[in-house]
Amino acid sequence: MSLWRVILAILFPPLAVIDKGCGSVLIILLLTIAGWIPGTIGALVILNNPKR
Repeated sequence: MSLWRVILAILFPPLAVIDKGCGSVLIILLLTIAGWIPGTIGALVILNNPKR
């Protein structure tokens, strides 16, 4: 996880996970619509997952 990805996850979470697949982007987009903090936390969790 690079510093740029973390900054992008904080500013606009769906854009940070765009290369992780369509499902991840949709989940993070819905979380971001529900609230900025859940979207940011979700994006950071997905970016920190070494399996993907």
